[in-house]
Amino acid sequence: MPARQTRLLRVDPMDPNPEVIQDAARVLRAGGLVAFPTETVYGLGANALDASAVRGIFEAKGRPSTDPLIVHVPGLEDVRPLVRAWPDVLPRLAQAFWPGPLTLILPKQASVPPEVTAGLDTVAVRAPSHPVARALIAAAGCPVAAPSANRFSRPSPTAASHVLADLDGRVDVVIDGGRTEIGVESTVLDLTVSPAVVRRPGGVALEALRALLPDVRLASHVVAEADAQVSPGQLLRHYAPNARMTLFEGPADAVRARVIDEVRARLGHIGRVGVLAPEEDIDLLAREFAAPLAAGAMVVRAYGRRRDPGMGARELFDAIRALDAEQPEEILAIALAPEGIGLAVRDRLMRAAEGRVITLG
Repeated sequence: MPARQTRLLRVDPMDPNPEVIQDAARVLRAGGLVAFPTETVYGLGANALDASAVRGIFEAKGRPSTDPLIVHVPGLEDVRPLVRAWPDVLPRLAQAFWPGPLTLILPKQASVPPEVTAGLDTVAVRAPSHPVARALIAAAGCPVAAPSANRFSRPSPTAASHVLADLDGRVDVVIDGGRTEIGVESTVLDLTVSPAVVRRPGGVALEALRALLPDVRLASHVVAEADAQVSPGQLLRHYAPNARMTLFEGPADAVRARVIDEVRARLGHIGRVGVLAPEEDIDLLAREFAAPLAAGAMVVRAYGRRRDPGMGARELFDAIRALDAEQPEEILAIALAPEGIGLAVRDRLMRAAEGRVITLG
C-alpha cells in the first residue's frame, strides 16, 4: 500500500485537548485512518458509513475481509440508525454495561456497508468509555468502525508505541492517550440467536452477563480464515508472537512442575527458551533457572499475578510483545484461572498459541 505520513498527537487521556480531537475528527470525516485509545486496547478507526475508508482499515492491517469490524457509537440511541431489530434486553444491557467493554451483535440496516460486516447481515456495536474515544466519536459526528490498531494476527496494542511499531506509515494519525486500562478487547455478545452467545470473552465477565441473562452461552468453536465471521476474535491464530507458543493450564503446582520439566528438556537443545507467566510463577522459575537466565539461554516475562487477573489482562499483550522482542525460539506460557476476566486472558493465550494447549488435571 502507498506509504502515509503518520502523525502522532499526544493528549491527556482524562481531559483531551479539543483542538487535537477536532484535528483527528477531520481526518476521519475525510476518509482517513485514526488510531486512538479505548478502555480495552487501541483501535484503528474509520468512518463506518464510508466503504472506501473501511477498506483502508483492512489494507493497513493486512486483515482478511472475512473478519468483521466493531462500530463504535456514543450511546444507545446512536445504535438505532444502524440496526433493524431492538431486542427487549438491549436497553437493560446498555444501562448495565455502556459505556464500556461490551459489544452487541444485532441485525444491521442497509446503511452499514458490507465491508464492515464481512458481508453478513449483522453488525457489532459498542459505546466505549475512554474519554479520548468518546470525544473523538462525538467530534467526528459519525459511527466509527475500529478493530484493534495492529497488524493482523499480532498482539493487540495497549500503548501508542505498539501501534507505531505495527502501523507507522500505514495510518494517518495516532492519538497517544497513554496505556489502556483493561488491556484485552471487549466482550462480544450475539443477540441474534436465542439464547444469546458470547462470541468472544473480554472486558465484561461472563458471570456479570449471566446476572442479566442467565441462559447466555459461551461459544467454543473457532472459524476458518476463509469463512465470514459473525464476530471478530474467532480465528485460531490471533494475538500471536513470532515465536511458537505452547500454553499450559491447570492446578498451579502441577503447571509449574510441568513447565520446569519442559524448560529443562529444551535448554541446550533449541535456541533461547521463553516463558510467559504470572509473577508468582516467574519468581519460582527465576530461582530454578538462575544460570540459564544469566547466560541468556532463557528469557522470562511476567504478566500480572494469579490473585489479580485484572492486572494480568492489562499487562498481557505488552508482555507478549516484550518477550517476543528477545527472539526466543519457543515460548512456554502459563494461563490464569479462566474466571472473570481470566477467561478472556486464557482465550487470548490459546489463540496466541494457535490451539497448542496442554491441560493438566
